[in-house]
Amino acid sequence: MSAPDKNSSTKGVIYAPWERAFDRILTPFELFIHRETTSGLLLMGTAILALILANSFMADAYHHLLHIPVAVGIGSWSLSMSLHHWVNDGLMALFFFVVGMELKREMLVGELADIRQAALPIIAAIGGMAAPALIYLLLNHNGDAMLGWGIPMATDIAFAVGALVLLARRVPKALITFLVALAIADDLGAVLVIAVFYTQQLSLGWLSISALLVLALVGLNFAGVRKVLPYFCIAVLLWYALLQSGVHSTLAGVLGAFTVPARPRYDPRQFSSRMKELLGQYDESLQKDANILTNERLYSVVQTMGNGLQGVQTPMQRLEHGWHLPVAFIVIPIFALFNAGIPLQLGTLDTTLSHPVFLGVLLGLLLGKFIGITGACWIALKLGVGQLPSGTRFSQIAAVSVLGGIGFTMSIFIAELGFAAQEEYLLMAKTGVLAASLLAGLLGFAWLRWLGRDHE
Repeated sequence: MSAPDKNSSTKGVIYAPWERAFDRILTPFELFIHRETTSGLLLMGTAILALILANSFMADAYHHLLHIPVAVGIGSWSLSMSLHHWVNDGLMALFFFVVGMELKREMLVGELADIRQAALPIIAAIGGMAAPALIYLLLNHNGDAMLGWGIPMATDIAFAVGALVLLARRVPKALITFLVALAIADDLGAVLVIAVFYTQQLSLGWLSISALLVLALVGLNFAGVRKVLPYFCIAVLLWYALLQSGVHSTLAGVLGAFTVPARPRYDPRQFSSRMKELLGQYDESLQKDANILTNERLYSVVQTMGNGLQGVQTPMQRLEHGWHLPVAFIVIPIFALFNAGIPLQLGTLDTTLSHPVFLGVLLGLLLGKFIGITGACWIALKLGVGQLPSGTRFSQIAAVSVLGGIGFTMSIFIAELGFAAQEEYLLMAKTGVLAASLLAGLLGFAWLRWLGRDHE
């Protein structure tokens, strides 16, 4: 074995290339921002790949892939859906599970926990949902096209935060915090809109079963159960019950997340004293035999310390930390790959640009978000209801409201719900989402960069 390079070791510790990340302690918020930024870049690349596939010689193969039937069965029971539906109804439940945990954390200890701090982003989120919906309905107030009113209401947190973080040296950190709080409140609004307005014909029997399963999850929480497996099993049953009930099945992720315990098993102060005691036992065992493979006592102490580390964390923290990465880097890119592939036909460009659904989504996201967020903040500040984030100017809030028009993931998801039976409207809505998100990202980025020219 060759000697380790002096740049890859410190005081006898040999590092693999990725292991230096362990030396940097990130707060949960910093870790969240880092992952959302990376996820946004990956999401952008996957969306571009989907567009290339849908507009190349591989278009037929791409569309065939979406409609491949996939069945899951046990005995006489089976559930069959297309691969596209498994992604949108199944995988996206994991996305909503992470969204639910983010919402719960923010409400308990985050930016939405203190009403004085949360007032402005919550009011901004409400304005940023109402104005786009109204603009869309002004252009689509008749027929099936009305069903798309919820599409421009949502902000894509990964893209919006990613664009803002690229300007980290030019904008105050409080502005990033404001956008995160606004986007999370916006997510809550989108979840409520999906639950209330985008449901199929309800089955009261399955809805009753769903309610009983939610009560079972709440019961596990109150009983102090902190093992993940019971929650997972009941949440899977809840997903299936909601799928049969007519309420969109992905809401099982949010409901399951809200019932995950947010209290640790061990008190942090007791954990500290116990760890000091175990470290003493560890040092004592280490003197007898430094090989953990042959020193069973040393291994047992390490195992006990590991159990303590698990117990001092809340199940919600562990699950959010464990699931955020696969959802951000696997689930959402797969969703983009299966949903962002729309055929772009230059010959019908004039028809697309004048289509009411396209215009409703485009103007709803671009103008609606800007008018709604900026206007709501201006009114709130004039009434003294909220206060500007520390070190920010109102012009920066206005520029951030433009970034709020990036509505990729949730907007496309709502479009799939609203226009599942209207292929033309669905195509127009997706085209509007992609066009608005691109323009909102570029305009918001340029405006904030210009405003922050002196901040850097």
